Amino acid sequence: QVRLVESGGGLVQPGGSLRLSCEATGDTYGINVMAWYRQAPGNQRELVAEITRGGVTNYADSMGARFTISRSNAKNSVYLQMSSLKPEDTAAYYCYLNFFSPSYPEVWGQGTQVTVSS
Repeated sequence: QVRLVESGGGLVQPGGSLRLSCEATGDTYGINVMAWYRQAPGNQRELVAEITRGGVTNYADSMGARFTISRSNAKNSVYLQMSSLKPEDTAAYYCYLNFFSPSYPEVWGQGTQVTVSS
């Protein structure tokens, strides 16, 4: 069984930066895509960015160029560097992964809160 542990959330002023980290533990063999999603109160969960095991990235159009996703396969970890943060970036950020084999279920983290406020 795989577990995701996120860290790095917190309170930041508009224009500031934060780096989120997520580590997968347990039976991590065969992880394919790792990603970050976010959900603000009253909104649906939305994709922020995703990255394949080979390093191919995909970003939601609405994120612009302010966010950068990266990954360490050796550490079974994914990171999200966020800059020029805006109040509308305030949300719970969730780590996600799936496996090459469809026999294995997707895994979600418990979420880490990011609040952008002065």
